[in-house]
Amino acid sequence: MKRYAHRLWVFLAILILSSLIVIPAGCGKQGLETVRVKGGTIKGNQIDGIWTYLGIPYAAPPVGELRWKEPVPVEEWGGVRVCSTYGPSCPQPESELLEVEREDEDCLYLNVWSPAENPDEKLPVMVFIHGGGFNTGSGSQDIYEGDKLAGKGVIVVTFNYRLGPLGYLCHPLLSEESPEGVSGNYGMLDQVAAFKWVQENISAFGGNPENVTAFGESAGALSVINLMISPLSKGLFQRVISESGSFYDGLPASRDNTMEKAENSGEELAAILGCNSSPDILEAMREKTPVELIEAAGNIEDDRLGLGNFNPVIDGWAIPDNQSTLFAERKQMKIPLLAGTNADEGTIFILGSGVSSTDSPEGYENYVRSLYGPNADLALATFPVEQGDAFEALNGLITQMGFAAGARFAASCQAEYGLDAYLYNFSRRPDLPLIEMVGSCHALELFYVFGNFTGRFADLRNSLIDLDLSEDIMSYWTNFAKTGDPNGKNLPEWPTYTVKGKIYQNLDSEITTGENLYGDSYPLVRQTTGWQW
Repeated sequence: MKRYAHRLWVFLAILILSSLIVIPAGCGKQGLETVRVKGGTIKGNQIDGIWTYLGIPYAAPPVGELRWKEPVPVEEWGGVRVCSTYGPSCPQPESELLEVEREDEDCLYLNVWSPAENPDEKLPVMVFIHGGGFNTGSGSQDIYEGDKLAGKGVIVVTFNYRLGPLGYLCHPLLSEESPEGVSGNYGMLDQVAAFKWVQENISAFGGNPENVTAFGESAGALSVINLMISPLSKGLFQRVISESGSFYDGLPASRDNTMEKAENSGEELAAILGCNSSPDILEAMREKTPVELIEAAGNIEDDRLGLGNFNPVIDGWAIPDNQSTLFAERKQMKIPLLAGTNADEGTIFILGSGVSSTDSPEGYENYVRSLYGPNADLALATFPVEQGDAFEALNGLITQMGFAAGARFAASCQAEYGLDAYLYNFSRRPDLPLIEMVGSCHALELFYVFGNFTGRFADLRNSLIDLDLSEDIMSYWTNFAKTGDPNGKNLPEWPTYTVKGKIYQNLDSEITTGENLYGDSYPLVRQTTGWQW
């Protein structure tokens, strides 16, 4: 009887001790099914070897009194939060090109795709910032699903950030209530918060917070360059990929992003909303719905091609100065950069801008003269109308001056300071009806970067040429994220960009190496921007 009692006590002791042993989240047979992050425990799903977590809150809902404020940490939630569906997209106007599902002002969510089997793997991390002119888009768009890119041995993160007047409104009264004495750039502060979340939590997913690549396209590319020059993002990432963005000021219309102008737009918005006569203007504006704000913002004249009136502004704090100025002064982060553009960046902007006057040579000339003023003769000589094709001339001007010049200047600054830079030109024109009209258009490379070819504009699942190109591009991008060098086994060699060699990689059905991308545009670049590229 005593022996039986002794065995019973031993059994109970083992049972009690085992209940006190805490198994870290993500360990054991379940792999990374449940993960502890800041705010609570989340549960993901493993699909084809990739752990997927959708709709993780990385900041508190920016609603009510938190509208037009810096993001604050999430509140703790109880139990296990199942992360199997995307969070809402941030409020935005309708777009024919960018489809998003449900929208809500409570929209600060991110998504993680991890190929790790345990949290100790320390895999490279790639954090993507979506485009959309700072007014549209979402980290949950189908094109950005990160499973295929993650299959290359990296962790992929996408996220939402506040857009339009909710993300970038400047107003003198908002500046007064801010501890920093500035307003606007709330969407950028969301981006900083997302990268801080990655630093604090990504190791639980098997990621290495000391090997993070910030990459983005269009407005997302402008954003990663902003983060490269911002003191707020110091130490948050170690490499940058800029797709079709780089600097604002390649075109004259995109150079005026001062706080003064932005605050004027904010006061105009308050007047349109009927809030400017209220005893408490900010309270009245915070009572307006997102739809009311967005509709009112649409009534303010937009004089910046592709960017509305509500976008990042030089505030002397989050963004200390012009991107190009700070790069020229060697004040950007001293980290590797991969940057490039597409061969026909201008097409969708022309089609979507309503600039019908460019249908004729005379209309094109008038438009260029309004854009370039005293430098118009040089602009017209650099981009002449050939055989009456004003569309192609304007496409060339926007592509080279508005996009490629900035990417090349960024690479030149890196090379001049002894920092690694890789420059590309994406020129693939797949066999699709739409491509006959828009060519290698803005954002086309995204289908190849993420390996997702099921979109309504680019269904290339049966094209071996495009699938192979996508594999190579994904390998270049992920190799760069792993080591700072895109080169790897079975890939055409991609030389670094140098001030003397000016080498770039041409990404097409056959990948080749070129030199002096758009060198004929140099006189216009130098005269209108002062850039030495």
